[in-house]
Amino acid sequence: MREKLNAISEAVIGAAIAVHRELGPGLLETAYEACLEFELIDRGFAVERQRVLPVQYRGVTVDCGFRLDLCVNELVIVELKAVEKLERIHEAQVNTYLRLTGLHLGLLMNFNVTKMVDGIKRIVREFPESSH
Repeated sequence: MREKLNAISEAVIGAAIAVHRELGPGLLETAYEACLEFELIDRGFAVERQRVLPVQYRGVTVDCGFRLDLCVNELVIVELKAVEKLERIHEAQVNTYLRLTGLHLGLLMNFNVTKMVDGIKRIVREFPESSH
């Protein structure tokens, strides 16, 4: 599983770099989201955009309007931003999404940077060990 998650992560980062090279900084988050979805699908990945994320509260499922920007191959959450700089609250958001979904790997990506690699943060929650 670890290898699979790492491979998806690397591919998503590569796709994000391609999108950023084409578009550059300064657009709205939704533009990057749509283009990254297109790029990932074009590369053969299953992508769910704006996936509803219900919250379990005291045994009741509550639809609070939370949505994952992208979920790749049902394994990796991708949260996109187009902000001056990433803040701790953005990392907390991805950590919460990972906890609520039970997934292990999230990518927080800020497209409002000169070089895309400077806007990427990998967030791991209880990374699974490789299976036998």
